[in-house]
Amino acid sequence: MRKLAMIAAALEYLLLAGAVATTGGCATNYQLTLMPRDSGRTYQGHAEGTGGNEGPISITIEGKTYNGTWVSVVPERSTGWVWGGGYYGYGRWGGAGVGGTISMDNPQGGETKALLTAADGAGLRCDFRGSWGSGGGMCRDDRGREYDVQLRSVAPPPKG
Repeated sequence: MRKLAMIAAALEYLLLAGAVATTGGCATNYQLTLMPRDSGRTYQGHAEGTGGNEGPISITIEGKTYNGTWVSVVPERSTGWVWGGGYYGYGRWGGAGVGGTISMDNPQGGETKALLTAADGAGLRCDFRGSWGSGGGMCRDDRGREYDVQLRSVAPPPKG
């Protein structure tokens, strides 16, 4: 009986740890800094992460604001189920198996694509890569001008 209680406690721990790992995604805001490849001037942007696979993004370049949505195309982390078992007891009266959810980082980080448009119909297309709240990438506007991008997580603005 004691062994059964220990196995049940281990299984409960693994299931709880798996639940925490899979529900850890919470809202995060990102500051974007862009620099065109033909000048040293910088521009700013903002993206919101809602804990899902997409969110709003806004970038202002030379007084023109582009708005759109970013979408995750390669996850930052992968989650899977693992289990293992052992046998204890005598004859037909025994046996056990435990399992849980694990999460592993993608070595190259997550990949995100964003499509943005300005009020005048101009477009901006961006590709980002990152992990753990920071990253980088590149944006290109309709004129072919390219911008290097830095992303970093910031505290969400106060509500109210």
